[in-house]
Amino acid sequence: MASSHNPSSHYTQVPLTSDSGGNPEDHEAPAVPIHIVTSASQLPAKFLEPSPQDPLVIGFDCEGVDLCRHGTLCIMQLAFPDAIYLVDAIEGGEKLIKACKPALESSYITKVIHDCKRDSEALYFQFGIKLHNVMDTQIAFSLIEEQEGRTRLHDDYISFVSLLADPRYCGISYQEKEEVRVLLRQDPKFWTYRPLSELMVRAAADDVRFLLCIYHKMMEKLNGRSLWYLAVRGALYCRCFCINDNDYANWTPLPHIPDNLMAEGNAPEEEILSVLDVPQGKMGRIIGRRGSSILSIKESCNAEIFFGGDKGPPDKVFIIGPVKQVRKAEAMLRGRMLEIY
Repeated sequence: MASSHNPSSHYTQVPLTSDSGGNPEDHEAPAVPIHIVTSASQLPAKFLEPSPQDPLVIGFDCEGVDLCRHGTLCIMQLAFPDAIYLVDAIEGGEKLIKACKPALESSYITKVIHDCKRDSEALYFQFGIKLHNVMDTQIAFSLIEEQEGRTRLHDDYISFVSLLADPRYCGISYQEKEEVRVLLRQDPKFWTYRPLSELMVRAAADDVRFLLCIYHKMMEKLNGRSLWYLAVRGALYCRCFCINDNDYANWTPLPHIPDNLMAEGNAPEEEILSVLDVPQGKMGRIIGRRGSSILSIKESCNAEIFFGGDKGPPDKVFIIGPVKQVRKAEAMLRGRMLEIY
């Protein structure tokens, strides 16, 4: 696999799954280089030119300032089994990120990521990239919990730190993540500074180096039905905040329900994304005092409901789930907007 022209001065481990289970850092994994990329020529050719003859699975994440449509993408991390690439959007600029567009939109490269919504939004609005073929570990975790009979509370989405701490997947403590969060609160421009400090390099690499291990362990657990949900919900998560005027017509179509699931007689219902406009001054009615109103709606519908929040858009509600449940949520939300107090 191609690597940086200059020898790397940074190294880490990319743990891969082992039959013995347990903490992946308990198993000897070879040290792999961390390459700081400022030119597309430093990236592997098989990444830049995706091919059905050579499919890839990579860990993926983004760092930036207030990462969303209006924020600043600073670093894009790519984890391969034999190297980690920190794609420097500050030094390499738009040309470098757009060189990654074919890979990020490719069906032949699986991007393993934890909660892709804001990363996808930033890539779409800042660089015109439609993130595709993600394996979102946050979605996968919830599907495995459901598959094994455990009920997830509404809005109880597992954090990446908690996922790493789960002994079924990694069982490691990621204390440095909190250290970086403190620094980000003190200085939101943390990821913009160059040259990258040792802490920045280590923190960026740590956010992706365990993803391939988690991916393999999760894929062993997911059944065929859950794999379809994983694919379609990942695609809908990628679209979630990427609102456009053509109803996502230029995005890769959503995965169809496989024939084997249709033949089982209990086929899953089609899943959709709905974006509901909220008139000015009505969002408070939807949310309710201390969130009581929206919690009641979420408990009544088997659908996921997201808000733009501080990063926006502030006047929309995003609903993902089976068609009937999404329509039910829409009706309840519209009803709350019409209520007179």
